[in-house]
Amino acid sequence: MNIQAAASQAGLPVKTVRYYDDIELVRAPRRENGYREYSDQEIHKLRFLGRARSLGFSIEDCRQLLSLYEDNSRASADVKLLASRHLEEIDKKLAELTSLRKTLSDLVHNCHGDDRPDCPILEGLAGEA
Repeated sequence: MNIQAAASQAGLPVKTVRYYDDIELVRAPRRENGYREYSDQEIHKLRFLGRARSLGFSIEDCRQLLSLYEDNSRASADVKLLASRHLEEIDKKLAELTSLRKTLSDLVHNCHGDDRPDCPILEGLAGEA
């Protein structure tokens, strides 16, 4: 099937499918006319990548996951290690976001939000608070 139909079945934008082809993440063979021809196998890989990307895995992580998925002699420990590292990154980001939220919440709480010009939010952003 053509790239439009493949993208639709995989639930991805055509631009993303082209990008995956350009970086050789999923390579669809080309017809004589030069157009890509996607099989069920490529669509399955595209769906796999869509799910992995929706979980925040990087392109390189996705490359590794896809390689592990296609390797019947893989060790599940390798997959778990990759996923565990990603989970640690998510936990770090959550901690950073929690800290950002607390700081901003404190600034918003301390602002009167009235007609006066003094504003703890702007003072905090300027490093004056």
